[in-house]
Amino acid sequence: FFFFNDTATTEIYTRGIVGSVRCVQETDYMVSIRRATPDDLMDMQICNLSNLPENYQLKYYMYHIFSWPHILYVAEARPGKFAGYVLAKLEDEADTEGHDDKLVHGHITSISVLRTYRRLGIATKLMLAAEEAMKEAYNGDYVSLHVRVTNRAAIGLYKDVLKLSLIHISEPTRPLYISYAVFCLKKKKK
Repeated sequence: FFFFNDTATTEIYTRGIVGSVRCVQETDYMVSIRRATPDDLMDMQICNLSNLPENYQLKYYMYHIFSWPHILYVAEARPGKFAGYVLAKLEDEADTEGHDDKLVHGHITSISVLRTYRRLGIATKLMLAAEEAMKEAYNGDYVSLHVRVTNRAAIGLYKDVLKLSLIHISEPTRPLYISYAVFCLKKKKK
């Protein structure tokens, strides 16, 4: 048990593995990973707006959930308490430039965990759930994603924890916009 003292409250945390989901139990609830539903879209957008510089309109989330409902996941701390999400898709043939078009290419569009729930393994579980769902539902051959070169925590997660391979580093698309420098990583399915 870990005890964290706050000026007003004392909370008890336990760490462990529950099924395939790493959880943190905080007094009366734990974080769980489940498939996203249309009811989660607003929470996903709010999480994105509060954490990430690339923001999407609600219709973009709707496009994903209605096109690829089996590969979007959310992390939830007790019912109704949103903790994070992974937004994934299958690449269209037109979007697979430079890749073998005979392979089914999954792509992680966006992943975000609210700051309160970071460093608990939630992003890892979200990524693994989406990757496994791509394999099972769509017979995916590999998954790719882009990450800012300045996001060292995410790069550590992808390279060191998830063992994704760096395939290239893109240059910024606009002068003075370092936000457009990305890594592209991929992992072949087993």
